[in-house]
Amino acid sequence: MEKRKVEILAPAGSFASMKAAVAAGADAVYMGGSRFGARAYAENPDEKGLLEAIDYVHLHGRRLYMTVNTLFKENELKDLEDYMRPYYDRGLDGVIVQDLGAMAFMREHFPGLELHSSTQMTVTSVYGAALMKDLGCSRVVTAREMSLEEIHRIHEQLDIEIESFVHGALCYCYSGQCLMSSLIGGRSGNRGRCAQPCRLPYGVYDPKKEGNKPLNKASEKHVLSLKDLCTLDILPDIIEAGVYSLKIEGRMKSPRYTAGVVSVYRKYVDRYLAMGRKGYEVDPKDRRMLLDLFDRGGFTEGYYTQHNGRNMTALKEKPEFREGNQPLFDYLDQTYVESEMKEPVSGWARLREGEAAYLSLSCRNVKAEAWGQIPQAAKNQPMSEEKVRRQLGKTGGTPFFFEDLSIDIQGNLFFPVQALNELRRECFQKLEEELIRQNSPKRGEGSVLQSSPECGEGSVSSNRREEKENTGEIFTPSFSAYLEEPCQLAPVLSRKEISLIYLEAGGFGPERWKESVDRCHQAGKQCWIALPQIFRSHAERYFKKHRNLFLEAGFDGVLIRALEEVVWLKNVAEESGKQIPYGLDACVYDWNSRCVDVMKELGASFITMPWELTSGEMEPVLKECRRQQMGGELIIYGHAPMMVSAQCVAKTVEGCTHRPHLLMMKDRTGALLPVKNHCDFCYNTIYNPSPLSLLGMERQVGRLDAERLRFQFTKEDGPQTEVVLHAFIDSFVYGRTGDLPFKDFTRGHFKRGVE
Repeated sequence: MEKRKVEILAPAGSFASMKAAVAAGADAVYMGGSRFGARAYAENPDEKGLLEAIDYVHLHGRRLYMTVNTLFKENELKDLEDYMRPYYDRGLDGVIVQDLGAMAFMREHFPGLELHSSTQMTVTSVYGAALMKDLGCSRVVTAREMSLEEIHRIHEQLDIEIESFVHGALCYCYSGQCLMSSLIGGRSGNRGRCAQPCRLPYGVYDPKKEGNKPLNKASEKHVLSLKDLCTLDILPDIIEAGVYSLKIEGRMKSPRYTAGVVSVYRKYVDRYLAMGRKGYEVDPKDRRMLLDLFDRGGFTEGYYTQHNGRNMTALKEKPEFREGNQPLFDYLDQTYVESEMKEPVSGWARLREGEAAYLSLSCRNVKAEAWGQIPQAAKNQPMSEEKVRRQLGKTGGTPFFFEDLSIDIQGNLFFPVQALNELRRECFQKLEEELIRQNSPKRGEGSVLQSSPECGEGSVSSNRREEKENTGEIFTPSFSAYLEEPCQLAPVLSRKEISLIYLEAGGFGPERWKESVDRCHQAGKQCWIALPQIFRSHAERYFKKHRNLFLEAGFDGVLIRALEEVVWLKNVAEESGKQIPYGLDACVYDWNSRCVDVMKELGASFITMPWELTSGEMEPVLKECRRQQMGGELIIYGHAPMMVSAQCVAKTVEGCTHRPHLLMMKDRTGALLPVKNHCDFCYNTIYNPSPLSLLGMERQVGRLDAERLRFQFTKEDGPQTEVVLHAFIDSFVYGRTGDLPFKDFTRGHFKRGVE
């Protein structure tokens, strides 16, 4: 299959949308199957339908990428082999993956299958793209928040295809890695079931201001609802930045929407490729057409040219009602949705006495031949060229039409009409099969499924819980504490039960690093630095500026909170000659044992259990940690970070203050959601209003046998920190139960699973 200079990649939430996208000019489509996709509520086809879709796109010279971009629980990985095998064997062009375990599994069992790292892997830098390439990806789908400059750096420094969104809905949360839907509504966005809480109204309050009045107007409560992306005007900039695949969002949209958006982007991509910037100008009618297809309050060019801004947010509930553009809808339906796409064919037929009838068909440099019966000398009326052309030219039920058809008849011949029809059908069938074959990737045989080694006899390390049970040893946990505010440090230092402290880099600041580390060491505790949850150019510049302070502070290790930080830290270690151990936070998703394998190979010391797993789902992950001689950490208290966003609520409602502070968002139920702005790295975190608490679940926690139990302190002041520590340590260590240190709390997903 010939590769274009630029690929238009269209969403296909249904078979009809796939056909409409191809008809409108898409070079490729991305489509989910019946399981494991990040759009569980789309009209995803069953196995038969998706296999037919693969054949359909290949017949028309296009490509199909399958979305397997959910996070995988341990018991789901065993189904992945059987689920993917039919599509792999049929010639699936590529697969979009978020889960590191699933990525490793596919690399091992489906050789030659293109792996595309999902946007939900939140690649925001060269470091992240380099890691994806090392893990076997041929393409990286960038985070929606990346600037053109950041994308261009990837293009310049790495030989990897870049795919970026150019049109459609934007998540408020970084690349859709959102916990808000699952923690509030029980529907996980990471599992394709997002309830879209970002589209709901919120009042914004400053707790330090008197009057308890919202900062935003009553008509502007949709502070998390971003306008849809439209990049027609900057399309040349995006292409020249190095983006190969121009991705359109919309697997939940109609075939009409898909066809309309694809046709517009096809027009302007072709215009740019043919004429360059000189002839590139966007017709306002085309912008209007896109708004007629879907309008959330206007369009934004997204993050390509700005980091954030009020102008990117819809704010109002919905635009004023206007009558639908029915002539446009009818045109799209008739032209792309309802019509059958056919490929042009050139044909040549030869009929000679004493020779088998011959038909040759060609389409896009692909040729098919067929031979039929031997014509006989005509006894009465010979067969005319016109009659032969009329019969052979019937293409009704095929995906073809004749561009030209040459007929060569020599002599007065008789040839049955039925024989002509059979010759035509056979040749068209061969042509269709050959087109599909030619446009399908060539691969070798897949590997045999290998089962993961189990803990126990012959394993690298035995189960510590079993050892303790055999010796009668009582479960004695080890504790760590994550701190975002300096006022939290003193209460933590006073507790001898805590052995390790994580200091959030921005919250403590470079000027505090050395002093804080020294205080931790004097108290007999390890001190690790927690890197920002998003590591973009802001963070890179920040740590470059404070590199010496970072290296001289004496940190015992680093808590990684974005995958790309692994590569950055490796570079720092090589340049400085210092070995710097690191572990992974809960926001680096390790949902299954294969993820543990990957992180062990990358050099991680430990992983932290994700927020969305039940205790039962954590067990095999922690078991694999023990087998791999890695640590496993479990958060037993803390306000979960539901959303991390490049946007800033403070900037949206009152303008940028350039200083960290805490706002509160009130939802429709009256719940108050804390919002913290991390100005050093320019992102916001929206926390769950109710803290996770596993107090009272000591036995269940003990059974998991995690290496450490963690306190996650975010917005707590010193006294609150002290109260929490006292209650939990008394209960977990000394078996003394007292009053709960808070009125409202949640068990998260520790007992209640999420789908």
